[in-house]
Amino acid sequence: MKNTLRQLAFAGAACLIAAGADAQQAVSLSGARVGGPDVAALARFYEQAFGLVEVNRVNLPGGQIEIMLNFGANAQAAKANPAAQIVIMHRADSLNDPVPHLLLNVASLKTTGEAITGAGGKIGKPINFGRITLGIATDPAGNQMELIQQP
Repeated sequence: MKNTLRQLAFAGAACLIAAGADAQQAVSLSGARVGGPDVAALARFYEQAFGLVEVNRVNLPGGQIEIMLNFGANAQAAKANPAAQIVIMHRADSLNDPVPHLLLNVASLKTTGEAITGAGGKIGKPINFGRITLGIATDPAGNQMELIQQP
């Protein structure tokens, strides 16, 4: 399992680098979606662990909600941020597929790892690929994140 995650992490980093070089101007990432049984609690995790801010909340039929998050010093700045958003949705079952995950650039894997564990998530040992260091983490609902620390 560890070797599979390492291979996935390396492949993800390679794809990210290649995609950046060949990206088409007409296509951009709108957001990434993760889910869990308690949408509000999961949104709080991402706010605490990564400093994301709620930019929108959609009330869905059946009493469910979706919460959109983005980076910014406050709600107004986060709403004005043109970057892709993280969308938190309801998911009742456990996540058994290790392939889908968020890719996040971080300045310090150590500091981010401490924030993740402090907010209720988990992080594995760092994986070094030359000058890039990767970390595989999970949020409290089991969604995986690949953390990329570049020099």
